[in-house]
Amino acid sequence: MASSSPLPSPPSLAELLARGPLSLFLDFDGTLVGIAPRPGDIHVPDTLAGNLHALRDRLDGRLALVSGRALDDLHAHLGEVSIARAGSHGASRFLADGTRLGKAPTGLPDEAIAELRSFADEHGLFYETKSHGGALHFRGDPHKEEATLDFASRVASRHGLDVTSGKSVAELVRPGANKGAALEAFMAIEPFSGSMPVFIGDDVTDEHGMDAAIEFSGFGIAVGERASKAARYHLEDVAAVHQWLDL
Repeated sequence: MASSSPLPSPPSLAELLARGPLSLFLDFDGTLVGIAPRPGDIHVPDTLAGNLHALRDRLDGRLALVSGRALDDLHAHLGEVSIARAGSHGASRFLADGTRLGKAPTGLPDEAIAELRSFADEHGLFYETKSHGGALHFRGDPHKEEATLDFASRVASRHGLDVTSGKSVAELVRPGANKGAALEAFMAIEPFSGSMPVFIGDDVTDEHGMDAAIEFSGFGIAVGERASKAARYHLEDVAAVHQWLDL
């Protein structure tokens, strides 16, 4: 089936590697695994962790997972990995050897959590507690998107927080928790420094990562149907990502 995206497919990974050192920054949900109605319902192939380690070795260590999930949540689904990773929308960062990079993220104020939980209960939404924030999921009630985003914005304004809106979710986080900041932090150190970064993601929250990649003379690859302002190339779906990465 032909792609509906106006963006072209990327050159092969082998072709890019032949040009010089390359770093890959990969989103998780919607990029490496399919989206599920609830975050806990995703299916993660048994072979994924091993294949990612092989990709890490192919890149001489220049591979990082950058997810909106908290890292303990990512670990629960993917298992123990010796790969650089940033969870909580990039706010919580670890090197491949388990060393923390930067400070640990902080959660939301109790008052904000209470407001979000109350709204979720009142409107029949799913509220997800995260170590770095909280998320209101409206995938089961898409017509509630406008009201949910409006409410989340008002709560964020009152408590000095940021809102990241993704696929059927409004998430509140501390200021500066974004995937672009994570890419910048990794690119400042070995083995990433001096390489060309490529950020691959499917959601609006991945735009920050793609913008940051451009600042380091790299680019972004958008996954799926969502139109991307920052991406240079496009891959159709999770299966196409796996094929391109040779996972």
